[in-house]
Amino acid sequence: MDSDPPSEQTRWTIHGERSVDDTRRLRLSIASVELPDGVKFEQYVMRSPKAAMMVVLDDALENVLMMWRHRWIFDRWVWELPGGYVDPGEDPVHTAAREVEEETGWRPRSAEPLVSLQPNVGVADAENLLFLSRAAEYIGDEVDVNEAERIAWISLGSVRARIAKGAILGASSQVGLLHVLAFPPA
Repeated sequence: MDSDPPSEQTRWTIHGERSVDDTRRLRLSIASVELPDGVKFEQYVMRSPKAAMMVVLDDALENVLMMWRHRWIFDRWVWELPGGYVDPGEDPVHTAAREVEEETGWRPRSAEPLVSLQPNVGVADAENLLFLSRAAEYIGDEVDVNEAERIAWISLGSVRARIAKGAILGASSQVGLLHVLAFPPA
């Protein structure tokens, strides 16, 4: 696919970034930014390690494996795809498969790239890589109470209504699920 060449006339210039806080999962900094017209300002920047998630479909490609969990940041119960941060040196596809197994007790039978996204492009560098598995086998691990209240196979036919009700809220979960609905796997 061809893309339009970038125009240097509209490129923003970064004159430096100073660290505010640096932890294992987030580096917060303030960048000195200059717009093409010369306006200068400071912008908070959040940098996180890559995360990898997986859309796991059942053998019939009619249901998706999801986790029902509480997100304390906004105090809501939501359905999410399994996933987590990519460890240094780890292949993201291995991260996604490992996280599915650890968080749900199901082992993906396959893994293929689905899509990459940046959930908050204006202030964050937090690449989320999504993968697709067309089947999984139950390996019998119990659900980790720290990860989810329950694990369930959700009908793909119910996904749009769950998104509309706010039961599937995470950007990566929505993108992965809507991608599968828009471009059903063969």
